[in-house]
Amino acid sequence: MLKHLYIRNFALIKELDIDFQSGFSVITGETGAGKSIMLGAINYLLGQRADIKSILPGAEKCTIEATFGIEGYDLKDLFQEYDVDTDGQECIIRREFTTSGKSRAFVNDSPANLAFLKELGYQLIDIHSQHQNLLIAKENFQLHILDVMAQDSQQLEEYRASFSAYRKAEQELREAKEILAQSKAEEDYLRFQLEQLEELNPKAGEDEELEEEQNELSHAEEIKSILYNADNQFSNDGEPGGVIEMLKHISQGIQSLTRIYPAVEEYAERIDSALIELKDISAELSDMAERIEYNPARLEEVNNRLDKLYTLEKKHDVKTAAELEAFMLDVRKKLDVISNGEDKIDQLEKEVQERLSQATALAEKLSQSRKAAAKEVEASIGQMLTQMDIPNNKFEARIEKSAQLTENGADQVTFYFSANKNAALRAISEVASGGEIARLMLALKAITSKRENLPTIIFDEIDTGVSGKVASSMANLMREMTSDNNHQVIAITHLPQIASVGTTHYWVYKEDTEEQTFSHIRELTPDERVTEIAHMLSGNEISEAAILNAKQLLKQ
Repeated sequence: MLKHLYIRNFALIKELDIDFQSGFSVITGETGAGKSIMLGAINYLLGQRADIKSILPGAEKCTIEATFGIEGYDLKDLFQEYDVDTDGQECIIRREFTTSGKSRAFVNDSPANLAFLKELGYQLIDIHSQHQNLLIAKENFQLHILDVMAQDSQQLEEYRASFSAYRKAEQELREAKEILAQSKAEEDYLRFQLEQLEELNPKAGEDEELEEEQNELSHAEEIKSILYNADNQFSNDGEPGGVIEMLKHISQGIQSLTRIYPAVEEYAERIDSALIELKDISAELSDMAERIEYNPARLEEVNNRLDKLYTLEKKHDVKTAAELEAFMLDVRKKLDVISNGEDKIDQLEKEVQERLSQATALAEKLSQSRKAAAKEVEASIGQMLTQMDIPNNKFEARIEKSAQLTENGADQVTFYFSANKNAALRAISEVASGGEIARLMLALKAITSKRENLPTIIFDEIDTGVSGKVASSMANLMREMTSDNNHQVIAITHLPQIASVGTTHYWVYKEDTEEQTFSHIRELTPDERVTEIAHMLSGNEISEAAILNAKQLLKQ
């Protein structure tokens, strides 16, 4: 339940710090005093995107924080999923945003994203505003009511997984048919392409190897001449003019000095090392020169192979032999699809039918659960509407088969309603007045709130279109919703009949200063409560009769 709310620098609220009680609470105040502003702040805690226009004029930062009691609501898995610590007793949600556009959210002082706030908020609080009464005419909402009452969430999850598998198999079948049709249309061209490619049979990397070989063959004489010349300069066939022979004499001379001048010993060793390295280089260059061969026939063969590779690369808009090989494999795969396409389509069609049969069977189980829930909803709604001064009401939740499966199963749900004797049942959207819609929605919220195990419900002027005895009966129903002590109901109202039934009464008011107008909220004392209800009864001028009437309402 909502235990505490703190707001700073939001819209007309400079600072609000208020505790909320369990049970049935009411909030009253003049139109424009700031009741909707407070709900707007709470909506930011439930994942609504921040709007810097909501920041109090003149302030740079807005803070909204709420403390919720969560004991007994089994939220441990949700906190683990988002890696946020919890003691299982309380949850603190905080939003901060600045005029610069920076926005941050925290749950139990851990940074949180809006997705977590939305999921968490869905488990903690339901804000029912006046315009949401229109939801009652929506088929998905009506279906949701039956699912809540049937408590079939596990069945629905199992069905949706099966339905998803069926749709995936359908998609694969469509794609396979499209590929087959497209491939057949270009089969001859594909076979011509593959014939050319397989005749060349390109291999990844061969273009680089061939280009390197081409370069070598094209310059064979030049390479061979320079290598031979280098080898001759090194060795000169053992004659004194060769570099190696000259270095030998130098080495011998330096080596002879080591006996009388030890300081040159290190240089003698280095010269010997250089001599060994040069001999190796000379031998390897000689071998390399022997291997180099001018081969016009091989050069022509390499040039022809490269020409063919370049031609096909350009034709198929690729740049390397590796890409050309990949293209060839892709063409081969397309032709394989054509060859084996009919068999694959037969297999996929069989899989689609199997998936459809599985989903249909699970949809039928859902339908049975919903039909049982529909009977319970009809009985409960009828009883509650009678309590709310529609004694001759008739209410039915009709379930019809949809033309095809959807993500919600095979059911179409429509609520039918009649408020008067001998009046034909018609769809709610066609017959119910505003006051009747409000009472129907309240009854639906009452029967589903306990099944959903929702801690807090805030009704924002759900009493629109009703008054007098009806308002009192609606107030009593809202109070009954908290009878198990596991639910908290807060009603924002303009009706004294509802305000008098709350166990706790909060008053929202405006304060004008020289510079600005601010909104405030506080809990009323018993005496203040009498005055507020009398004010709601008689307007600005509070009469003695209004005071007596207010006391009587509170006593009742």
